[in-house]
Amino acid sequence: MTKTAHPARRNGLSRRQLLKAGAGTAALLAAAKLNFPAGAFAEGAGPEVKAAKLGFIALTDASPLFVAKEKGIFAKYGMPDVEVQKQASWGTTRDNLVLGSEGNGIDGAHILTPMPYLISSGKVTQNNQPTPMYILARLNLNGQCISVGKEYADLKVGLDTAPFKVALEKKKASGKAIKAAMTFPGGTHDLWIRYWLAAGGIDPDKDIETIVVPPAQMVANMKVGTMDCFCVCEPWNLQLIHQQIGYTALTTGELWDKHPEKSFALRAAYVDKYPRAAKALLMAVMEAQQYCEKMENRDEVAAICAKRQWINVPVEDVADRMKGKFDYGTGRVVENSPQQMRFWKDQASYPYQSHDLWFITEDIRWGKYEAGFDAKSLIAKVNREDMWREAAKELGVAASDIPTSTSRGKETFFDGKVFDPEDPAAYLKSLSIKRVDA
Repeated sequence: MTKTAHPARRNGLSRRQLLKAGAGTAALLAAAKLNFPAGAFAEGAGPEVKAAKLGFIALTDASPLFVAKEKGIFAKYGMPDVEVQKQASWGTTRDNLVLGSEGNGIDGAHILTPMPYLISSGKVTQNNQPTPMYILARLNLNGQCISVGKEYADLKVGLDTAPFKVALEKKKASGKAIKAAMTFPGGTHDLWIRYWLAAGGIDPDKDIETIVVPPAQMVANMKVGTMDCFCVCEPWNLQLIHQQIGYTALTTGELWDKHPEKSFALRAAYVDKYPRAAKALLMAVMEAQQYCEKMENRDEVAAICAKRQWINVPVEDVADRMKGKFDYGTGRVVENSPQQMRFWKDQASYPYQSHDLWFITEDIRWGKYEAGFDAKSLIAKVNREDMWREAAKELGVAASDIPTSTSRGKETFFDGKVFDPEDPAAYLKSLSIKRVDA
């Protein structure tokens, strides 16, 4: 029979330390608290496994995964064998999630929020076969940008796309192709650039061609004239400016202040089989989000992001916007931008169901789901805010910082449109350019 180590020894407390602490219950509890990350683990109910394979795309909103790995936070929560693996594109991420780690794929990922829904419903998978997914947390708010090529430098394109529309029509009339690049059909970048174009009267399905380009290839493609504009996360927008190829038209927070962006999602099969390991991963990611949020850590986080195994860019392509300084490349510079990326503040980590409903509603708008699709039933299957709340309590998050509602309420966009989660059909009806009616 294999000899089992004493629970105290396994978790770093010797019998002698326990005996010393035993003189006072308070001292014992204090010692235990220092050595156990959370109550469930302190009781010996640690993760069922020590490993998970998590995918990421080379973007700064994957920072919590980089930090959790680099600073040993996954190991702290009993998951020392977590692998954080770079994916070539969001399509690759999808394919590897369908495979799962048992099929040489991955168990979860830093992911575009609509993707777990598109994958779970089989809308973007081979033969439309669903692969159930769970969203455990939001990774960030804000932090994406729409960039425009330098051929439009004189226009200084911003929120208002009316001047841009005129220029595009002129270019199209000359027989040249006009293209807008995003990273995955139905994903967040697709929806941001579509919303922006449509708000200014540009039909993204008729007036311009939308193309898919992996984030890390955006700058190179803009350099050779593949597209007129693109939407992506950092560091690629700032790198575009540093290479004098284009400029930032707007940050997506200007479209919708404190908008949700990426999520932390796992295959449902992994969570259902290893619920304690899934919670450990979630707690590690949440602690890393708290670390990333602190401004005094942002230089270090930028340096981590820039490393070869993560994004592999010069740190100067990351640092400024990570710290909230936005040089748009047009002479406009905003210090301490209110649209800077949030990892924890403003309830950035909480996966509001109302946010997920907006993404699905926009994907209905553009034909990714059929009209009348039952979005709320799908959200009930995919969104695991219950796990987030449980993890937050074990992390010691103040009760006042743990939302009690599944909805953030009505959301207002830069063009005055209002999304009411209680009536998404009314929102759809208010939009002049769309593919699917409510």
